[in-house]
Amino acid sequence: MVTEDQVRIDYINDPELQRRDIRLGMLRLDLLHPVISGNKWFKLKENIKAARDQGHTVVLTFGGAWSNHLVATAAAARAAGLQAIGIVRGLHADTATSDTLQQCRDLGMQLQTVSREAYNRKEDAAYLEQLGLQFGRPYIIPEGGNNEAGMRGAGTIAGLLPGDTTLVTLAIGTGTTFCGIRQNLAQSCAMLGFPVMKGGDYLQGEIAARLPRCANWQLEARYHFGGFARHNPELITFINDFYRQYHIPLDFVYTAKMMWGLLELAGNKELPAHSHIIAIHTGGLQGNRSIKDQLCFSLPG
Repeated sequence: MVTEDQVRIDYINDPELQRRDIRLGMLRLDLLHPVISGNKWFKLKENIKAARDQGHTVVLTFGGAWSNHLVATAAAARAAGLQAIGIVRGLHADTATSDTLQQCRDLGMQLQTVSREAYNRKEDAAYLEQLGLQFGRPYIIPEGGNNEAGMRGAGTIAGLLPGDTTLVTLAIGTGTTFCGIRQNLAQSCAMLGFPVMKGGDYLQGEIAARLPRCANWQLEARYHFGGFARHNPELITFINDFYRQYHIPLDFVYTAKMMWGLLELAGNKELPAHSHIIAIHTGGLQGNRSIKDQLCFSLPG
């Protein structure tokens, strides 16, 4: 389905980094698969395995009109011989016109749009029971793969990191990938997370609760660019300039915000000198479909 041996590390040759003897590499999880890319595969692989092991023929999950997780689930389920159901947030026009949702349909996913009020019940036991009855007792994967199986799968990313890494960074949505990796890293290796939503400091408490025995991590919540999936012309320019210089495509929801923040921290001398930093490219490039006309590179899939 997905071969993890395609992953590689590309190093960023930035003058400020070189002056301070900082090696900055990107773990290119975006190269895993055109659709099931980045951390999405890692959060899904244990869930797909559990669904099959438990005898389910259907998986059900949740997402928005441009959800990386929805399209990755559609592709992963199809490859595993499972039917996929997607519960889509919102009854607005995007649910009919989104390229992402059309790709989900093309991959065989059955979509059901619901109001935001109904969608917000996605963790409510009674609502999940209702969906279970409607769709024949599917295996339910939480939004973004945010469960123990997702965290366990994400934890295997740690095995792809060089042994001399001193700092691992990644953009954060639910925190599942961050927690999974942190649990599987040596405590001597620090972690820095960049929440991509406004007010992302709230994740501090959630992550601490999920990692009661882990230390040496922190969040940097300043680089949200106005909120989840928000952007401005400066961020788009940064994405294009970064691609022209390093030939690495970034997505505007996650990885671009992380790399902007990381390079700004380096310029402000807020990163430790003589360090080996690995920034994790969590994929999600299909999310750029909503801004594709503003980009200087083509999209996968």
